[in-house]
Amino acid sequence: QVQLVESGGGLMQAGGSLRLSCAASGRLFSTYAMGWFRQAPGKEREFVAAISTSGSSTYYADSMKGRFTISRDNAKNTVYLQMNSLKVEDTAVYYCAAGRVARLVAAGTIDYWGQGTQVTVSS
Repeated sequence: QVQLVESGGGLMQAGGSLRLSCAASGRLFSTYAMGWFRQAPGKEREFVAAISTSGSSTYYADSMKGRFTISRDNAKNTVYLQMNSLKVEDTAVYYCAAGRVARLVAAGTIDYWGQGTQVTVSS
């Protein structure tokens, strides 16, 4: 079993930055590709970013390219999402996810989900 716990969400003014963290349980973190998704109230969950097991490959949704960066530290069993130039439309609950390979995570094929962390961006 894998448990994922997100942290780092909160309030931020438009144009600001936040870094989300996702801590994973167990000793097999490095065998999972990881990703981030988000969901706003009344909207469907959408893909944000994904990263391969080693961190060598990354995937981003078009709206996040150039602003968001996904990274991982396998020694710490942690994946990060650095969010810069935040926009009001980035407001959502952000979820950490784990899957087999990064391209499948990016496509929404997920084995484990975190509980989510709220990000609110004000104008």
